Amino acid sequence: MTDPRHAQPRIPPSDVPHLREVKSYVLRAGRMGPGQARAYEQHGPRFLLSYAPVPFDASAAFGRSAPLILEIGFGMGGATAHIAAVRPGDNFLCCEVHEPGVGALLKLVGEQGLENIRILRHDAVEVLDHMLGESSLDGVHIFFPDPWHKSRHHKRRLIQGPFVNRLARHLKPGGYLHLATDWEPYAQQMLDVLGAEPLLHNTAEAGSHGFVPQPGYRPLTKFENRGLKLGHGVWDLVFRRV
Repeated sequence: MTDPRHAQPRIPPSDVPHLREVKSYVLRAGRMGPGQARAYEQHGPRFLLSYAPVPFDASAAFGRSAPLILEIGFGMGGATAHIAAVRPGDNFLCCEVHEPGVGALLKLVGEQGLENIRILRHDAVEVLDHMLGESSLDGVHIFFPDPWHKSRHHKRRLIQGPFVNRLARHLKPGGYLHLATDWEPYAQQMLDVLGAEPLLHNTAEAGSHGFVPQPGYRPLTKFENRGLKLGHGVWDLVFRRV
């Protein structure tokens, strides 16, 4: 059920997390429709940011000071637009390399009059390393990253110890990391990896097997609805920085 249009993340082996060629995605080919292309022209100059390896000034980029949430890999942007609309008091910095997805989110931004989204069409790992300082984020969202089903491909999964530590260090104390997946083995790996990170603690209640109910701000996607009708599950994890 994972959205095939998402940027497909990967991470290096844990013993070489610093290599320059590491990316948070595998780029998929795609073609923008005319509406997405128009959105690039109309809304790109305001809502698209240019990557630069210098400290990110969130107040200048958004025109205000507000809690900053980083989203990694927003696919076609429907969930992102919904969350931004129901949480107008937060700023959402969204990383996605899939050009049609960026165009789709820009279209939604224009249609819904959203002011609290800014988009970086760039690798989130480099954004973390070169633009965002440690303890600078109030939250991180990663929804339905590629589960890389085959065992020999598990090393390509985004949620690995070194990357989770990187995310945790960028969260402010009390900041949260929200993950969601529709692949149960990956959900269990996420739970194990996050549970092993000393900078994070699980917000799930006792007896919940480590997972939380779907937070009200995260909408069901059409892929989730399709999977739920087939009896598939969806697992949400919310951990906070200690």
